Amino acid sequence: MRMMAKLGAAALMGSALLLAGCGGPSVERVDVNQEIALTDRWNDEDSRLVAEEMMQDMLTFPWLTRYKMSTDDVRRPTVVIHTIRNKTSEHIPSETFVNDIKRELLRSGDVDFVVSGDERDQIRDERRDQELNASSDTQAQMGQETGANFALSGSINSFVDQLGDTRVTSYQVDMKLIDMTSNREVWNGQKKIKKKMSR
Repeated sequence: MRMMAKLGAAALMGSALLLAGCGGPSVERVDVNQEIALTDRWNDEDSRLVAEEMMQDMLTFPWLTRYKMSTDDVRRPTVVIHTIRNKTSEHIPSETFVNDIKRELLRSGDVDFVVSGDERDQIRDERRDQELNASSDTQAQMGQETGANFALSGSINSFVDQLGDTRVTSYQVDMKLIDMTSNREVWNGQKKIKKKMSR
């Protein structure tokens, strides 16, 4: 019996040494600003660069100057993001792209944002809860939301061309800004990215 136990322990130790010798995957920390493109698919660097370039382009269009000239209000124009549609065959986390857009515009100091969709509904639920449960001097008041002056929407499309072991994937991002009062399209932007992958 003791011999069997010793043999079993030796076998387990040998397996452990064998696994240790084979070596598992190697992981290293890298700079988050360093692009590591393992495939030709949309990645975090694409999201950041497209948001940066498109929002800088949007802020150079005349709508911003016209807005400032048309109102005595010193407040910045307020933007709501309606939808950024992913029309590619890939899973692209549109929420990450939306956050890159917001960050770029907020950093400019030229516009403000109001939330939309589920996030707006959650805030309204919180306000209703405060109305019942919070003291009157700390309640966030109902009916005091800031309305959006402009709505931003867009889409991401992709096109794939392949011959043998070489594949070219092109992405096209189209975005537009709509004046909420007049329904006028005050900005229309487009950004293209092309990636080549060879096996």
